[in-house]
Formats: sequence, structure tokens, C-alpha cells
Amino acid sequence: MAYTFEILIFIIGIIYGYRKPGKEDSSALLKKGVVIGIILGAIMVVLGLLSGSRGILLLGSLAGAVVFIEVIILAVLFIVGTYIGDMLERK
Repeated sequence: MAYTFEILIFIIGIIYGYRKPGKEDSSALLKKGVVIGIILGAIMVVLGLLSGSRGILLLGSLAGAVVFIEVIILAVLFIVGTYIGDMLERK
């Protein structure tokens, strides 16, 4: 149950790779995922800084790091899904 979102992203990647004709540019997809992760992580850290409390600051920076890592993981899962979708499309 904990990995439902990751499984959903993986399945969406397979569908995306299968439905979109041609081979997908995986490096561009990964770069977009990293940029989104950096932006979301920075937003979480800034929100932690703006709150003014030391406990919230720690929580904000930890949440920012976790969001960054999670977005990278989701981007990689999506890319793996597009590879599988491309393989299915070729067959």
C-alpha cells in the first residue's frame, strides 16, 4: 500500500512509452525530473526558513531533501516505464 504512487507512476510511464510513437528521450525526462525535484526541495526549505521556528526549519530542510529524493525516484521509475512501453510498442 505504501508504494501505490510509485507503482502508478511506473504504469503511467509504460502507457506513455507505448502510446507515444518513437523512442523517448530519457535523458531529457530525467533532467526535467531533477529540475522539478530541486524546485520542490527548495520551496520546502524556504517554507521552513520563513516559519521562523528552529524545529520547523529542521523539518522544512528534511522535507525538502525527502521531496527532492522522491521526485528523482519517481522520474527514474517513469523513465524505466517508458523503456518498457517502447519495447512493447516495437513488438
